[in-house]
Amino acid sequence: MQREKVIAYASYQLKIYKKNYTTHDLELGAVVFALKMWRHYLYGTKCVVFTDHKSFQHILDHKELNMRQRRWLELLSDYDCEIHYHPGKANVVADAFGRKVWNKPLRVRALVLTIGPNLHVRILNAQVVAIKEENLGTEDLCSMIKKLEQRTDGTLCLNGRS
Repeated sequence: MQREKVIAYASYQLKIYKKNYTTHDLELGAVVFALKMWRHYLYGTKCVVFTDHKSFQHILDHKELNMRQRRWLELLSDYDCEIHYHPGKANVVADAFGRKVWNKPLRVRALVLTIGPNLHVRILNAQVVAIKEENLGTEDLCSMIKKLEQRTDGTLCLNGRS
């Protein structure tokens, strides 16, 4: 942050083995990741780490640490940084990034067709009804319809397939 404004964001996907880490280790790992990523900016300057993990600010006082935590704390001691607690509810931006956005599923109308001698006529009639403007609900469907090619019998096909 500069002048109380965020200037960069970073993220990475956890490896399979890191998914088993404790919350303490995940929080500390995120700080170490950020320090390593921006070390050329942060090394030698004072920086403040804001976390929504309240007990994380007391990690420096722990007596029993595993080897990973010791190694990370040693790296943390190379930097001039302070750890401050910032409640998650007050951190609106990070809260918004942490939420998953679920898109509304595309609804498709199914047509039942019986195979018979007039199948291609029935397909053509169904395609004519589907292409009408009131049936075009999404841009995805419109872009797909533009890619359709008309055959000699009048039916539409995609990439030469029936």
